[in-house]
Amino acid sequence: MIFKGNVFLFGDDIDTDAIIPARYLNTSDPDELKMHAMEDADPEFPSKVQKGDVIVAGKNFGCGSSREHAPIAIKASGVSCVIASSFARIFFRNSFNMGLPIFESDEASKEIREGDEIEVDASSGEIRDITTGKSYVARPIPPFMQDLIADGGLIEHIRKTGKI
Repeated sequence: MIFKGNVFLFGDDIDTDAIIPARYLNTSDPDELKMHAMEDADPEFPSKVQKGDVIVAGKNFGCGSSREHAPIAIKASGVSCVIASSFARIFFRNSFNMGLPIFESDEASKEIREGDEIEVDASSGEIRDITTGKSYVARPIPPFMQDLIADGGLIEHIRKTGKI
């Protein structure tokens, strides 16, 4: 799996209320959620994000309330993956359950800049900043987790394969 897109940069401690504000939790419809993804962190994000773009953030991304709506909103917005120094544990789990690939790389999150074009190889964990030519390392996503992502998340994977 290769992900390629332009970077939207966010800081530390981006909580789930900034990812998808609580006022929109009355729906689980991805098409509705994507229209409000990240709007409390960047009100223009929903209108600027393009399919394949990448979120790069600091430490503790996805902290706060446990809600599956957060990775659903990000994924539905067209974001191909998220890179951060670290993720809140429940967001980490919810992301893979919802089929949103995430990568931890402290160095990448500190050096990659807004608007850079990057490419991420899920199998090797290599993050390549096409704009600067610099490469970074993240933990690769194991093949069985790549299958889960390719199937659209845990529930879809179970529907497709009949197994976890």
